[in-house]
Amino acid sequence: MALKLGKLNRGPHLPALVASSISREIAQGRLKPGDQLPTEQILATTFGVSRNVVREAIAKLRSEGRVWSKQGRGAFVTENTDLLVLTIDRDTLRESGAFVGLFELRKILEVEAAALAALRRSQDDLAKMRSAVKRMPAGPYGSVQWLKADLEFHLAITKATGNHYMTQFLTFVSERVRESILAAGGGSQGSDEMAKATLAEHKSILAAIEVGDVTAAHDAMRLHLDNASQRLGPPINGREKSTKTSLPRKQLEETPALPGVER
Repeated sequence: MALKLGKLNRGPHLPALVASSISREIAQGRLKPGDQLPTEQILATTFGVSRNVVREAIAKLRSEGRVWSKQGRGAFVTENTDLLVLTIDRDTLRESGAFVGLFELRKILEVEAAALAALRRSQDDLAKMRSAVKRMPAGPYGSVQWLKADLEFHLAITKATGNHYMTQFLTFVSERVRESILAAGGGSQGSDEMAKATLAEHKSILAAIEVGDVTAAHDAMRLHLDNASQRLGPPINGREKSTKTSLPRKQLEETPALPGVER
C-alpha cells in the first residue's frame, strides 16, 4: 500500500508534524506492525525537511512506543500496538466519523463521571463548576473564552469524582476536542439559540450535581454530549452545522437559575 506522505508547509514544530504524518500512516494501516520506515534521507526528501528534523520525529515516535530502531538497520513499526502511548491526532479528527467517535468515547466516560460527581462533589468542586458556567457566556459562542470555561466546567466535574485516572484521561481527551474545534474555526458562527441551549444544558448538569441527584446528573450529561456532537461535529467533517437541540424552548426558558450563576 502506497504511503500518503508529502512536503510540509514550513513552520514551527516540524519534527512534531513529521511524527504526526507517520503516525497517521500507522493508524490508517498503510504502515503495518513490523514494517520498516523509509530511510532518513527518503523521509527528509519526501517531507522537504532536514535529516535532523526526521531524527527528532523518529525519536518522538520511539518515545511514544510507535516505532523501534536498530542501529544500522533503521526504524520499524512496533509489533505490539497494544503498548502504544495514547495519542489523538488533531488532523485525524477532521476525517469523517473521527470526531463523532471521540464524542462517543467522551460519553462513555463523562456520563459516569457526572453521576460520580453528584455523589462525591465538595463545596469547592461546586464553586469551580459555578464559576465556569458563569464565565462561559463572557465570550461569543465557540470562542476561545467560551471553550476555556466549557472545558474548565467539565474538568471540575471529573475532578469531583476523586478518580485520578478518570481525570487524567478526560483532561487529555477534552483538550484534543478543544484544539480540534479551534483549528476548525471554533463555533463562532453558531447561533444565539445554540449558545442558549448549550448554557441551559450546563446549568441542568450543575443543578443535578449540586443536589446530589445521580440519575439526573447522568441523564443531563448524556443529553448534553448528544447535542454537542450534533452542534460541533459538522464543522469538522464538512457537513452543515445543526442548530437543533433536544431541549424544548420552554424547557430552556424554564431552566432554573443557579446560585451565583446569571442567566
